[in-house]
Amino acid sequence: MSHPLLICRDLARHYERGPQTVRALDGVSFEVEQGEFLALLGASGSGKSTLLNLLAGLDRPSAGRIELEGRDLSAFSRRELAAYRAHRVGMVFQAFNLLPQYTARENVALALVFDGSHHGERRELAAAMLERLGLGERMDHRPADLSGGEQQRVAIARALVSRPDLLFADEPTGNLDQENSARISELLAEFNREGLTVVMVTHDRSLAGNSARRILELEYGRVVDERRTRGEVSS
Repeated sequence: MSHPLLICRDLARHYERGPQTVRALDGVSFEVEQGEFLALLGASGSGKSTLLNLLAGLDRPSAGRIELEGRDLSAFSRRELAAYRAHRVGMVFQAFNLLPQYTARENVALALVFDGSHHGERRELAAAMLERLGLGERMDHRPADLSGGEQQRVAIARALVSRPDLLFADEPTGNLDQENSARISELLAEFNREGLTVVMVTHDRSLAGNSARRILELEYGRVVDERRTRGEVSS
């Protein structure tokens, strides 16, 4: 492994709900190495999705810091955070979040609107990514005409078409059957083997163990276990 891409130091995120303070995260520290596949494992309410939102710059911590290649993410301006999410980060969610009026290719091409490329180039890049994910014959179909597994592959294509450094996946197989879950898991592992850094949130121990090289297990906003998996690849 090379130097850490992300470093979390004593990270906390607290919410005030009436007279109560909810400690969604409460002193989390860890590093994400360039090119690794990390799973954040935990039950609902463990803080894993809150942590992913902080790593993606969608929320700010109550305390602690996240360093991206040595820079404090909380110190980023709005423009810098927008550039980070547009060019460095891809995101995949449990809900596919595809625009129903657009075809698969158009949904993927939308991710490239702000990168300066022209319309024809965006269509070509979107088509190439969909071809790679086995959707060459489905790229001109709208989401309603695609299966759940196909829609999630479109969402992955949209997240990866801009060639980000980091992929954040929040329960990416949560709405899928076992066969499609396995296919999505292998796709993420394949891109990881090519150098993409993946941080995946899941409650599925089997998925985490089969996909990730390292697992952080969270309970009530704290890391309670950290372990390597048999899938770890030395570099």
